[in-house]
Amino acid sequence: MDFLTKIVEHKKSEIEERKKLVSESKLISQVKKDKRRFFMQSLSKPGPTGVNIIAEIKRASPSKGILCPDLDPAKYAKDYEKGGAAAISVLTDSTFFMAKQDDLAIVRKTTTLPVLRKDFTISSYQIYETAAMGADAALLIVRILSLNQLKDYLVLCDEINLDALVEVNSEKELETASDAGARLIGINNRNLSSFDTDINTAMHLSSLLNNEQIAVAASAIADRKDIEKNLSFGVFNFLIGESLVKADNPANFLKSLMTPLKDGVLGK
Repeated sequence: MDFLTKIVEHKKSEIEERKKLVSESKLISQVKKDKRRFFMQSLSKPGPTGVNIIAEIKRASPSKGILCPDLDPAKYAKDYEKGGAAAISVLTDSTFFMAKQDDLAIVRKTTTLPVLRKDFTISSYQIYETAAMGADAALLIVRILSLNQLKDYLVLCDEINLDALVEVNSEKELETASDAGARLIGINNRNLSSFDTDINTAMHLSSLLNNEQIAVAASAIADRKDIEKNLSFGVFNFLIGESLVKADNPANFLKSLMTPLKDGVLGK
């Protein structure tokens, strides 16, 4: 069984257990549509440095294991904002990514930046849950959704004032995202079945986006050289997790990602 199939199968049972604790109707009553920060808008054009970075709170991954066992979400959120991040992504899966229940709430309270809830969404329940948590955007992964599901979830996100980052990894998935009307396209350089990465994926697929779509390159972005490769293809949004949570000084590392290279050397 590949990584993604295993995660989705577990997610189904996890959702059923959560419904026993909090019904969908109760979740809906907790949704506050007027408290959102502008996630998609913050990524619609290049920031002051020409680069927008969604900095991620990520404790572990199925392929790499523990990345940052003692991660303090409040400290990282402050460092990310200090470093110039455009937004923050918070992984909320506890089984495979070791997230803690209050991670997103702590980040939301600590920072003024818009917050993306990053999880494996396969139910409308999770979308209401995302809004009730206080997130400003939800992740929708094309590979685990049908076209009709994706359309329905995009409509639902719009109804409750949530932005949606729609993730793709292939031309076929991009076609599905486009058919569903997705505007913010997360191009994952990581194949979620094998967890192998190819940095060329985002650069290739970004050239196939329509004029109304915004690209976000995710995974395998390790340094400024990777950023500049993508910039040459018109990609200026990046979602970065592993290299940030492992950095000795996340704020300074973020700044270095947004500082142009001079003759292959980091500029000052």
